[in-house]
Amino acid sequence: MRRMICWKERLSGGVKREVRVTFLPGEHLKWQYKRSDEERWDYDTPPTKADWDILLEKTQGFYNRRRATLKQLEAVQRLTRLEPES
Repeated sequence: MRRMICWKERLSGGVKREVRVTFLPGEHLKWQYKRSDEERWDYDTPPTKADWDILLEKTQGFYNRRRATLKQLEAVQRLTRLEPES
């Protein structure tokens, strides 16, 4: 079963951005971004270090509330360590 973690944030200039991360089989993640001033979702932009940090924080919270599995939490922790600093 696919799980999704979403959040919204306000960028500089007052533009809102929605982020969706879907857990796919095999420790793969699908990142999606949509700015309020754009019509289409962006699937190509790589996540920033801040995006990875937010995902880790959200996944830990979901795990504590039993909405994410230990496997998903461990995958995010592992992938977060692999991401280069930017």
